[in-house]
Amino acid sequence: MILEQMLALSPVMPVVTIADAASAPLLARALLAGGIGAIEITLRTPAALEAIRRVAGEVPQMALGAGTILSVADAFAAAEAGAHFLVSPGLTPALAQAARDCPAPLLPGVATASEAMAAREFGFRLLKLFPAEAAGGRALLKSLAGPLPDLRFCPTGGISLETAPDYLALGNVICVGGSWIAPDAAIAAGDWAGITARARAVAALKVA
Repeated sequence: MILEQMLALSPVMPVVTIADAASAPLLARALLAGGIGAIEITLRTPAALEAIRRVAGEVPQMALGAGTILSVADAFAAAEAGAHFLVSPGLTPALAQAARDCPAPLLPGVATASEAMAAREFGFRLLKLFPAEAAGGRALLKSLAGPLPDLRFCPTGGISLETAPDYLALGNVICVGGSWIAPDAAIAAGDWAGITARARAVAALKVA
C-alpha cells in the first residue's frame, strides 16, 4: 500500500507514545475496533521499536507509522522493526537521501512555505505540517494551496476533536494527526473501551 492510501485510511491518525510494548497490540486493536486504520508510534521511549514489532507481527491490518524519525539510523531501525511508513517533524538532506533507500516511505515535516518548497524539490508531495497550530494552522494551509497545489498535508500539533473538522474541510489536507484519541494516561490505564469510543467519533469525520 502506498503512503497516500495509508494516510487516507482514517481522517485522524493517532499519534501515540508507548511506555510498555505489550500494550501496543491492544491499543492497535482498540483503534481498529473504532474504525481507525493508521497509527503513528513515536520513537520517544525505549519501548517504541519493540512496540512497532509487536503491532507489525500481531495486528498486521493496521497501517503502522513510526514517528519522531530524526536520523538515518532511526529510519532504518523503524523500517526493520516493521513500520510501514515513517514520520519526521522536519526534513534534512540526510533524511531525504535515506528516504530513497529505505523500504518505508517518509512523511517529512514542514512549518513554512520555504520548507514545503524544499521538500517538494526532494520529491515529496505528502507532508506533515508541524507544529500545525503554532505554525499558522488552517490559514497557512489555505495560503499554501495556491502556489503549491500539488502538495497535501497531514497537519499535526495542537489539533483537537473540535478543530479537526475545519482542517479536514481543506482540499490540501489528507488527514490530521492527534494525540487526544489515545492519550498516555488512557494507554497506561488500559482504557481500551474509551479509546475505541474516541476512535469512533473521529472515524466519522469527513475529509474534503
